[in-house]
Order: sequence, then C-alpha cells, then structure tokens
Amino acid sequence: MAAAKKAVLGPLVGAVDQGTSSTRFLVFNSKTAELLSHHQVEIKQEFPREGWVEQDPKEILQSVYECIEKTCEKLGQLNIDISNIKAIGVSNQRETTVVWDKVTGEPLYNAVVWLDLRTQSTVENLSKRIPGNNNFVKSKTGLPLSTYFSAVKLRWLLDNVKKVQEAVEENRALFGTIDSWLIWSLTGGIHGGVHCTDVTNASRTMLFNIHSLEWDKELCEFFGIPMEILPNVRSSSEIYGLMKAGALEGVPISGCLGDQSAALVGQMCFQDGQAKNTYGTGCFLLCNTGHKCVFSEHGLLTTIAYKLGRDKPVYYALEGSVAIAGAVIRWLRDNLGIIKSSEEIEKLAKEVGTSYGCYFVPAFSGLYAPYWEPSARGIICGLTQFTNKCHIAFAALEAVCFQTREILDAMNRDCGIPLSHLQVDGGMTSNKILMQLQADILYIPVVKPSMPETTALGAAMAAGAAEGVGVWSLEPEDLSAVTMERFEPQINAEESEIRYSTWKKAVMKSIGWVTTQSPESGDPSIFCSLPLGFFIVSSMVMLIGARYISG
Repeated sequence: MAAAKKAVLGPLVGAVDQGTSSTRFLVFNSKTAELLSHHQVEIKQEFPREGWVEQDPKEILQSVYECIEKTCEKLGQLNIDISNIKAIGVSNQRETTVVWDKVTGEPLYNAVVWLDLRTQSTVENLSKRIPGNNNFVKSKTGLPLSTYFSAVKLRWLLDNVKKVQEAVEENRALFGTIDSWLIWSLTGGIHGGVHCTDVTNASRTMLFNIHSLEWDKELCEFFGIPMEILPNVRSSSEIYGLMKAGALEGVPISGCLGDQSAALVGQMCFQDGQAKNTYGTGCFLLCNTGHKCVFSEHGLLTTIAYKLGRDKPVYYALEGSVAIAGAVIRWLRDNLGIIKSSEEIEKLAKEVGTSYGCYFVPAFSGLYAPYWEPSARGIICGLTQFTNKCHIAFAALEAVCFQTREILDAMNRDCGIPLSHLQVDGGMTSNKILMQLQADILYIPVVKPSMPETTALGAAMAAGAAEGVGVWSLEPEDLSAVTMERFEPQINAEESEIRYSTWKKAVMKSIGWVTTQSPESGDPSIFCSLPLGFFIVSSMVMLIGARYISG
C-alpha cells in the first residue's frame, strides 16, 4: 500500500490512445513520466469489399469510455485517487474519416479507415486535373495525392452516401478525423460538444495548408468539400473543453496529437534531426526538421510534427509511411490461422531463425513510402517444399524490417546526414527477434525505451503542459531520463546487403497486379480484377501443404 501511495507524488495525466487495432487509456505521473495503470480494448475492423476497411465510430467511442472507467477502477485498487488526474490528452489513428449528424449525434456512415482503397479511381481522376508543372496539392499540403488521406475519403462519402448528402444540404453534417469525433463526443456531443482538431491531424486531410496553418479554400474547391463541415483547427496543447460524463467528468481535454506526432513528442525528439520509428498497424518513421518545411526528393511526406501551444511555433517533420506492419501479424492470425495470438509469431520465428529464402511483401493496401504504388498487392515468393509456417512467420517479421530500411534510406538521402541509430517504439517492439532483425537489416543500433507507450506519453505530455493546466514541464532540464534497451547488428554488412537486395527484387514482383480502376460506388463485378495478390498468397500457401500449415 505504501508503495502505491509513493507512486503518486505529483499530479497525474491521462491519455486516450485510439489506434487502428485497439483503444487504450493510460495514466502517467506528470513528474516522473511513470505509467501507473492502463486498460486496452481491441477494435473490430470491417472489410465489406476487397480493398475496403471500415470501423464503427460508436464502437470506438464506447471503447474509450470503457477504457477510462476500467483504468479508474484499477487506480482505485492501487489506492490512487483519480481526482489527481488533472488533464487528458488524445492520440489517434490519423486520416480515418468520420461524418456525423450534429443534431442526433449519430455517425452517418462507418469510419473509412486510412488503409481503405476504395477511392483509387477518384485519385486517378483528380490527378489528371493537377498540372504537371504545378502540383499545388503537394506544395500546400506536403502530401502526394493518395487514397491514404482524408479528402478523397470524404469526397467518396459525399458522392455515395445519401445520408451524408442530405445532412450536408440541411447543415447537419460535421466531418472529422477520429480525434474530432472523440473530442466532440467527450465534451458533450449534441449538448455543446467542441468541434475541433489539432494541426497534426489537420495536416493529414489534404485540405490543410501547412504553411498558413489554415483550411485552404483552393484545396476545398478542388476536392469539392464544403468548408462549413470542417472542424476548428487548434494547437496540439491547449484546453479544448471538459469531460462531460463518466468517472473523469470535469477534467479538461487539453492535448491532441495524431499518433505519430504523439510518439515523436513521447520519444522527446524535440531537436532538428531527431527521429523515431513506431511499429503499430503500420510503420511510421518521423524526423523532426524544426521550423523548416523540408520537401522530400525520395518519396517521403512533409507533415506537421506538433505545435505545443497557441502561441508556440509549429514544428515540421519528414515522414516515411508503411501501410502494413503489425497488420501482417494480425493477417497471419485472423486470415490464415497459422498463429492463435500475435505473441506466437516470435516463438515460430525463433524455431527456424531464418526465412530460408522466403520473402513476404505485405502490400495489402498497395505500397506507401517510398513507392506510392497503388497497383501493388501482397506476395510471398521464394517458396520450396521445405518452406513451413515458421519460415513464413520469420519472413513476415523481416518484411517489417525491410520496409523500415527502405524509408530510412530515403530519409538519409533527403537529410544528407545518415542516422547513427534508430529510436523505436510501439507494440511490436516487445518482439526481441524483430528488434534484432531490424538492427541487422539497417546495420545500425536500434534503441528502445524500457517504457514503450511513447504515443500515449506524448499525448499526456501535451495535455499536462497546456496553458491553464501546467502540471508537466517540457523544458529540457525537467524531462525525465529514459532507460533504453539497445540492439546491435549481429551479422556482417555484406549479408545484410544481400538480403536487402533480394527483398527489393520481391517488391518489384508485387507491383502492377491491379490493372483496372477500383470502383467508387459499388459494382462488385469490378472487384474481380482486384484480389490477384491475395490469390497469389493463397495459392502459394496451399503449395506449402496442409502438413506444414497445421504444424
């Protein structure tokens, strides 16, 4: 009991971490950054058609309430007074698009997730309207025209969902990314909920000018988006409103960051040139470029890193985005059934210690950075009759590392100064084989904080530091020292390069599978051309033989 009381010296800060796979609520000691308690709930993903990925916004909201209540119960069991929680931060999966009715509070369609590919033909049609010598979309937003970002998802909803069309016409519709939906709901919803977002989330919509820090009229006209449905854009650290229900009613929500920006803050990458890589559903490498808006020559995105206060300067980042990282483990579990839990992948990979020449390119949603190739689909190649499920498990882990190597190489070329080590975080970093593989494939040390919840920590830091809260100092001398685990390369450089060059050959094989436009509004027959990559994966797995798959 005494130890529990000792743990709560100083005010506490909570953080909602709403990701693609799960929702969590975590509570930190603002003076030591110690994680005191948390609760997690897995979130369903729906795949109504090939290439479509959706989630239920009400399920997401309910999961947030559940995580908050359960965490508060756990704190009570530890004899920690929840009245010590002085602020709440929100971190969220970015780009995922929600439209809801501000009169009823009901979502007008499922959330269209960032991985969703249904807007490919919209992207192709819009790209024809951008002059080759004046890519105003990229120059204003830092982003390539892609299915990844919110503007084209919102355009699809406006074109194809009657409820959305009617609500816009009747001035009842509100648009937001997940942070906006959560903050509006948590601060009262139809009873005065605050409709806002922060600069980091706004910068992922393709509607936001990252130079002027405002919604851009020209971009909204180009995508045909009515500006009145957009949320107010705020800094990443200020009081947006108060919790209106639940155990933490009355506590200010005062931090908001897209998940990758939150991880950058949580890793304390506040200096120009500092970088981190987060291993979640996807994989995201961000490098702080300071007050400079650096445009990539090698397929990276330019994005807003954070703005920690209304009167504080904005910081920018270069970002390498990989669509499928942890999602490939979930796919092996849910679609192929070769593991029963995500943790089993490490055990299988350890059994063989090699992929035995098997390479897995998990391009389920096309390829993101540095290729931006929507025609790619997933392949497994290099199979023999000797290949078994352990080799495929190992190849899946290697795929995450190879994709990271590609975006790290691009970042090194853009920045001109190669990273001497890689700071990592995210759920997958608990897999020691993955971390060692990453060090081997990058041929630089990989450094992991002992407390891996840096995304939630970043949101908590932003919330606790907000004006009017002031319980978390972000001054360099006040930031807590973090203990690190270090993984050094254990293979020679030549072997690392051979494996990487073979991976690049496999990537080239994955490109060009989708040869027709994906549908906008729903002729299922058009999908016949889409799942070629899936058929390849399926047929190759069948070749391995049921004997190997089952054991």
